Amino acid sequence: MEILGIDIGGSGIKGAIVDTKHGDFASDRIRIETPQPAKPQAVAEVVARISGHFGWKAAIGCTFPAVVQHGVTLSAANVDDEWIGTDAKTLLETHTGNPVIVLNDADAAGIAEMKFGAGRNRRGLVVILTLGTGVGSSLFINGQLVPNTEFGHLIIRGKDAEWRTSDRARQAKDYSWKAWGKRLSEHLQYMEALITPDLFIIGGGVSKKFEKFFPHVHCDTEIVPAQLRNRAGIVGAGIAAVDLM
Repeated sequence: MEILGIDIGGSGIKGAIVDTKHGDFASDRIRIETPQPAKPQAVAEVVARISGHFGWKAAIGCTFPAVVQHGVTLSAANVDDEWIGTDAKTLLETHTGNPVIVLNDADAAGIAEMKFGAGRNRRGLVVILTLGTGVGSSLFINGQLVPNTEFGHLIIRGKDAEWRTSDRARQAKDYSWKAWGKRLSEHLQYMEALITPDLFIIGGGVSKKFEKFFPHVHCDTEIVPAQLRNRAGIVGAGIAAVDLM
């Protein structure tokens, strides 16, 4: 089955037709700069442009960098605060003329990773962390998503965790891989104390450098790098929209 997946981010809005059977793109990817400020109306117009680019007349899966409950965005990360409390599902359906499912971006990436990537056929409690500008998270138990976890916002040493363990923090403070690995270890160890996971999957852009930081990360849980990388959000959005078809 082919479904349009769209990934809304703070700097770019990306879309591609997804082959949901094989977990890959069935078209070229299109990327349009996120409007600044990233207000609901402006972002919805870009989503409609991407839908129109593909001449799409069916279900759309769309990720968003926020807590999303029943299609309503309850927070706003790297987009305008006007999104808080917005019925994103209805807004995007109105602009595209298509049925739309809206879900948290890290949850979408997790769905793809669990079906086609490092989490495939893994049972038990799996945590996926996307380490980039911030820290996104998704949680699965026996392959089923527990939505809207915000493990990037745990408080560690008096600070929001993503200010210590995001890739942006690593670059901004010029941490060595060893120094950054120590901070990531603290984050993972704290999560182990809270929920005792069976597996950590590390995604985001930094996952490409897994071999550089992995030797410096210490916790009891198995840790592996994500496999889908920058395809995960779009692919996961497409998979999530299957039930709308």
